[in-house]
Amino acid sequence: MDRRQFLGFLAAAACSDAWASGVSMGKAKTFSWDGLIEEARRMAARPYQPASQPDAGVLEEIDWEAHGKIRFKPEDALYAEGPGLYPIEFFHPGRFFKYPVKMYRLDPMDSGFLSREILYDKNFFDMPADSPAKKLGTDTGYAGFRIQESRKPDQSHLDWQQNDWAAFLGASYFRAIGDEYQYGLSARGIAIDTVVKNVAEEFPNFTHFYFEPSDQDGMTVYALLDGPSITGVYRFLLTRGKGVLMEVDATLFLRRDVERFGIAPITSMYWFSGKDKPFQEDWRPEVHDSDGLLLWTGNNEHIWRPLINPAGINVSYFEDKNPKGFGLMQRERRFSEYLDGVHYERRPSLWVEPLEGWGEGSVQLVELHTSEEIYDNVVAMWVPHEKARAGNSYRLRYRLHWRADEPFGTKLARCVATRIGRGGEPGNRPKGARKFEVEFRGLASGHRPEAAVTSTGGRISSVMTEAVPDGEPGHWRAFFDVEAEDVVEIRLFLKAGAETLTETWLYQLHPV
Repeated sequence: MDRRQFLGFLAAAACSDAWASGVSMGKAKTFSWDGLIEEARRMAARPYQPASQPDAGVLEEIDWEAHGKIRFKPEDALYAEGPGLYPIEFFHPGRFFKYPVKMYRLDPMDSGFLSREILYDKNFFDMPADSPAKKLGTDTGYAGFRIQESRKPDQSHLDWQQNDWAAFLGASYFRAIGDEYQYGLSARGIAIDTVVKNVAEEFPNFTHFYFEPSDQDGMTVYALLDGPSITGVYRFLLTRGKGVLMEVDATLFLRRDVERFGIAPITSMYWFSGKDKPFQEDWRPEVHDSDGLLLWTGNNEHIWRPLINPAGINVSYFEDKNPKGFGLMQRERRFSEYLDGVHYERRPSLWVEPLEGWGEGSVQLVELHTSEEIYDNVVAMWVPHEKARAGNSYRLRYRLHWRADEPFGTKLARCVATRIGRGGEPGNRPKGARKFEVEFRGLASGHRPEAAVTSTGGRISSVMTEAVPDGEPGHWRAFFDVEAEDVVEIRLFLKAGAETLTETWLYQLHPV
């Protein structure tokens, strides 16, 4: 999917308490969270039935160009006049978002909620007279939704009609902005068989959304998930503050066995940075939405793994028990590191915080080769050790922090740069040797750190540390050479005696 076009062509349709003339709503039905769970449980016992695609031929005509000309009318947004602070707009379907998603407004009653479906109406969109969307029928449905900024001027400095802070669109994908008011990487409800040999990856769909408004700094959204291998329900408590916080409560049921069952998956893009940019590959110094995987393990180790763009497919496993969290982060925050008007330096990081023990498993990092920035080629997820078998059910609770940085504090210095060049010295450069320079910021004064560096193979030499000569206190770097004929994993941290001073830096070196 072309991510630039995705961000530029967000279109929507919705309704409000002050409904536009001619809009129809579905019949009122009772709704409860427990009832939605039971519905997913019953669905899991039946064969999968994919949603129909009304007017599929017409939807195919709505390509990126046609989709970009369809503009939502903000005056028709759900909750444009309240209740709640945040209006909701709906995305129009098209070639890349064909499956209809049912949307429901929840109205509180004494013992729960009444739900009413918000029916599709092309009149909620401005579109050219010759738009293929003009040919769609009333049973088309919407493709997804986005939540606008607060409609009260004292709650936000942004115009709600022009700015949104969370969006759900396509399969079980969703995203939110961070501190810098930009979209970037995405989350998913679940990942099913990502990069499994001889097995096609499955992309279950959110098929129903239910909206519960709130006068607080956020709202609750309920979702029903359905796919060939799985059904489930999600309750998202979304809070708009410094960045976006999502508290997720999910119950899942497996219809059939799954080889790689990815919990709380994150999807991002990494093309190149200074450490691995091919000569004259692109005019920009770096291009990525995320530059590293951050882990906070169950035994309290903080690990930073810079992302790579492999020649093919690369899968890394980080075994753990009850991890404290993981995330794909964007740490390089200066415009000069990208020089691009799309402002990669403003892209959010996404941190996953489990709210209960997840047991034994591994954070798995999938990196795919890309030669363009338009493809998301990185996935990080938690995969339990227990086999995901038909009939299994899961209850998951976790938080998603969409922020510029990780949401926790630590006294450890952070890794801020990885640079790689030819190893050895002038006139004596062993074939295939690589020299690494790894930088850390935030070292406490009074320490002269030493580098603890190991690898799973090859030979390490010329290890040294020094303060970076920029006058910045606590800014240190380590140098070392690696000679290896096979793929090796390298581990580095700075220490003073028995005291660990930095995060643990990990890197997977592929021989040239």
